[in-house]
Amino acid sequence: DQFCEEVFIAKLNPRVAKIKSLKGLLTGDALTLPYYFNENMQAWVNKIVNKNQINKALVFSSSMAQYVEASSFADMRRVIDFVDVDSDKWRQYAKNKAWPGSFIYNREGKKLFQYEQHIAAEFDASVFVSEAEAKSFAESISSGREHITFANNGVDSVYFSPNNACDDLYPSGSLPIVFTGAMDYWANADAVLWFAKNVFPQLKELAPQVCFYIVGSNPAPEVLKLKEIPGIEVTGRVDDVRPYIAHAKLVVAPMRIARGIQNKVLEAMAMGKRVLASPQAFEGIIAHSGRDLVLIENEDEWVATVTKLLESESPEMGENARQLVTEKYAWNSNIQKINDLLEMN
Repeated sequence: DQFCEEVFIAKLNPRVAKIKSLKGLLTGDALTLPYYFNENMQAWVNKIVNKNQINKALVFSSSMAQYVEASSFADMRRVIDFVDVDSDKWRQYAKNKAWPGSFIYNREGKKLFQYEQHIAAEFDASVFVSEAEAKSFAESISSGREHITFANNGVDSVYFSPNNACDDLYPSGSLPIVFTGAMDYWANADAVLWFAKNVFPQLKELAPQVCFYIVGSNPAPEVLKLKEIPGIEVTGRVDDVRPYIAHAKLVVAPMRIARGIQNKVLEAMAMGKRVLASPQAFEGIIAHSGRDLVLIENEDEWVATVTKLLESESPEMGENARQLVTEKYAWNSNIQKINDLLEMN
């Protein structure tokens, strides 16, 4: 009750939502909008705003903007936290899919970008997850640039801390490498599939004790199949990811498709771990490669660098990583920026 008087939760059935999204093909809209639209939620929003005379709204992600988009909400101070440029993710997906998937994803990228531009022009402020993400979006639009800003993502550095005691869940004598993230998210699935097929076999030859743990909920079928490869474990959902991070030799983020800031990277850094990241996973994080984490550009570098780091401890990098997170990615300072935007007249 201290923070929230009433909540509305609508169950989303992916199959039904996909059918609903086809409406976008008829209206010329992004498929994302009908996919996430719920008539009962809209009715609740209308009721709550009128009943409580709400004059400020914070919206999370472009797909939710439609609930306070109508002219009846124009007098509200509306701030949207885009987080990432979602439209660009669809364009990235299109490059990695065969037709007709590539056509659908490319269309979605264009249509959703049009909607993002519209919202940025209509709302009082648009927030992105990093300075780089905000700059990229601002340079791509024709109006509303003056209302675009950023607030760095935050990490609970007390919860994600090397000082928390965690049981070691890995086999004795192994050299565990870990990836964490929701495994029904295509960008995460793509990352682990690539790593498992292109990097891990070479690592296994050089260091037979190495094992690769994929930790995250709802693994896609092709990810589950990776368990057939000796040395690879797919955990599915776990109650607590911290033991897997705490006792890993290395944390990897070999993303090939990404926008904004990867929280999985910040969480591992907060726990004082050595993180190896692709350029896509590194994007938006204010850090120095070689000091705070390691940026890896290509497949050969992945094999050579992982092998080298498995043979050494180098605790300084983990210490630098945690210090960086506590100084630049603390929730208190970053959330205050959102609050200030809401309070402006």
